[in-house]
Amino acid sequence: MADFVRQVMTAGVVAVRPDASLVEAALLMRTQDIGDVVVADGQRIVGMLTDRDITVRAVADGIDPLTVSAGSVCTPDPVMVRPDDPVPAAVALMRAHAVRRLPVVEDGMPVGMVSLGDLAGTEDPGSTLAELSRPGAPDRPH
Repeated sequence: MADFVRQVMTAGVVAVRPDASLVEAALLMRTQDIGDVVVADGQRIVGMLTDRDITVRAVADGIDPLTVSAGSVCTPDPVMVRPDDPVPAAVALMRAHAVRRLPVVEDGMPVGMVSLGDLAGTEDPGSTLAELSRPGAPDRPH
């Protein structure tokens, strides 16, 4: 069982600028096979953008994803953790803020992401979510 976020996080961060279009962000998500990107102004995280944000906050309202920026649709000022934060603290933050992913920041710089699936594998290795989150697990239906 992991004690610290650094033991379960995915190293590296995929980011877009706040002025990037939603199409640009969605293409990046597709090529990286991820469901979220950090919205960053330089090295400073200003938001989180998920595939659901694009769908629910833009496309469902008929907004043109070519003309809308990631910064205008993202969740601003995301909750973040540090690599040396205890895993239970990350779990508590996710519960308190009803989020599934947290950027991991060290010395003000984004260094990774930790997801609910990452934490499920630590907290309850036999859970369905932990099973689905393991590398090599079957893809979700598309």
